[in-house]
Amino acid sequence: MHTTESAENYLETILILSRRLPVVRSVDIANELGFKKSSVSIAMKNLRENRHITVTEAGFIYLTESGRQIAEMIYERHELLSAWLVMLGVPEAVAAEDACRIEHVISAESFQAIKKHVKGAAH
Repeated sequence: MHTTESAENYLETILILSRRLPVVRSVDIANELGFKKSSVSIAMKNLRENRHITVTEAGFIYLTESGRQIAEMIYERHELLSAWLVMLGVPEAVAAEDACRIEHVISAESFQAIKKHVKGAAH
């Protein structure tokens, strides 16, 4: 299941917004990311074609099973990597920004090793 970094960011944003809002619409995503609504519409079309989201006639966006799996994987990576970098003494804003970049390129093996290390260090 290969997705682009952009698609992963959109899916993660939909997941985060769905936890905060009753429904998620393109305008909510555009506002959250600071993108133009037209850019978000193109991305939503691609995500829909790849069956990562469904969009109702009213414009409500929902993650499909595959979309949710990708979003949750990226979100978990983001949260853990941010926390780990902060633990290492990196300022929170920098850690969040770096985690955003790392979360898309890190291998599953490296992420699991960091996760295991962080969980061990937390006890």
